[in-house]
Amino acid sequence: MPRPIGAVIHTAALAHNLARARAAADGARIFAVVKADAYGHGIERAYPGLRGADGFALLDIAEAERIRALGWRGPVLLLEGCFEARDLEACSRLALWHVIHRAEQIDWLARHKSAVPQRVFLKLNSGMNRLGFAPEAFRGAWLRLSGLAQVDDITLMTHFSDADGAPGVAAQRAAFDAACEGLAGERSLCNSAATLRFAPADAALRADWVRAGILSYGSSPDHPLHDSAHWQLMPAMSLRSELIATQHLAPGASVGYGSTFTADVPMRIGVVACGYADGYPRSAKAGTPVLVDGVRCRLVGRVSMDMLTVDLAPVPAAGVGSPVTLWGRDAQGRVLGIDEVAHGAGTIGYELMCALAPRVPVSAD
Repeated sequence: MPRPIGAVIHTAALAHNLARARAAADGARIFAVVKADAYGHGIERAYPGLRGADGFALLDIAEAERIRALGWRGPVLLLEGCFEARDLEACSRLALWHVIHRAEQIDWLARHKSAVPQRVFLKLNSGMNRLGFAPEAFRGAWLRLSGLAQVDDITLMTHFSDADGAPGVAAQRAAFDAACEGLAGERSLCNSAATLRFAPADAALRADWVRAGILSYGSSPDHPLHDSAHWQLMPAMSLRSELIATQHLAPGASVGYGSTFTADVPMRIGVVACGYADGYPRSAKAGTPVLVDGVRCRLVGRVSMDMLTVDLAPVPAAGVGSPVTLWGRDAQGRVLGIDEVAHGAGTIGYELMCALAPRVPVSAD
């Protein structure tokens, strides 16, 4: 029989989370962000739940071709734009919108021969300091683009670095407003955190487009300040397995590599068919929550390649074959938030989603 581990992608949860983004955006159009193979969920599996979006935002031509192959005829935005001049040919062929964040991309457009002008998103570096034109260069870039026959509409955009924390968006928003003053074009400012935290009360911040990334997949963009339940999000991915063995530990006995956990009382532990080769983080510390038969238990010992171990004290009836949920929703609907698990591993839910290993069978419901 196959190893008892698998991931489930929940189509209804994706649609629910998209509806939450639409409610928060209140009139703005929604890009469902499906970069990184839909944050590890699989573009083809995520598409049925996200097709109610107004557009899809992603990273490269290959992902765009996959979205088009699924039958999507609406907007598709390349979030990092073109990586070389010949990418513009694919933009023309696939009717892609693309981000302009550096001068060379404008140069490529100026030399591009196309019968149909292209929609571009001009990106301002308002403080993230990754991609985008500096405020003093932004207006000049807009003027260059607006003078090109190869360009149709220009949308003005930026990306917030601290929408998920105490600094918020005020400083970057002020920089964006100053740089864009008097410039024509639609606007796109909000990522997931800004959409949920600030957009509902601020129509100008919502602007014309918001970009629903991590919230689409049921993870809280500002954890641990708020969890997914606070934002009424549902997990779109569940990682499930089973107990494949149990062991009894006497006081003083240890479990796992490095003997990192030692029992101080008699204990019964369960061995789960899941390890770091499946995408479960080796960095997860003792105490990280795991659901066994729907009951919260704690991880003990070091996560190994194919197995991890849990304290079965809260669920004494559990045994070989008992269902285990590593994150997401169990078969009875009980939820273990991916952000809680990520917190126990010193990381974020994004990384766990994207790290799901190819050897894990994936289905959709």
